[in-house]
Amino acid sequence: MERLLVLARHGQSEWNLKNLFTGWKDPGLTELGVEEARAAGRRLKAKGVQFDVAFTSDLTRAQRTCALILEELGQSGLPTHADAALNERDYGDLSGLNKDDARAKWGEEQVHVWRRSYDVPPPGGESLKDTVARVLPYTMREILPRVMRGERVLVAAHGNSLRALVMVLDGLTTETIPGLELHTGVPLVYRLKDDTTVAAKEVLDCD
Repeated sequence: MERLLVLARHGQSEWNLKNLFTGWKDPGLTELGVEEARAAGRRLKAKGVQFDVAFTSDLTRAQRTCALILEELGQSGLPTHADAALNERDYGDLSGLNKDDARAKWGEEQVHVWRRSYDVPPPGGESLKDTVARVLPYTMREILPRVMRGERVLVAAHGNSLRALVMVLDGLTTETIPGLELHTGVPLVYRLKDDTTVAAKEVLDCD
């Protein structure tokens, strides 16, 4: 039985391009972001990947990425579930601020702690630990059971919400996970064993 789980961070958003903290704000994709999503679909198609179901967040950039990937696969109309549990980490008071301006206001060291620590949230926002605490229960309840019974699953979401899944799948620690970079539009293809451990992982990062 194939147990396939593919994770894809959304393509470049308008606020990625402007170097702004985005979080739960809802900018769309740039032209490059659209192409990154389409390229992800083409890479998956070249590998012969097809899906039975897709999951995404409540945010436009992830939903559009999901739709573009499925379009490239000839699977538009695939059952797709959107849920805020898969949203990006909430950056609170930093949301909408230029990252350089934030460093000027609060200092390089403090902003680095907010961005890269595991359990220190920015003012009014979530830490990575908080994000993990909402992503994992949803995954265990809604996503993983489908994978384990043989459904081929796509999850199109965000850098931090996907970090929560990669942390578990790759066995990373709270010290190493904050430094993990997930690039926009690059699918991670996991094939799982019957005990949910990873049998194989492939990073599709080039056409």
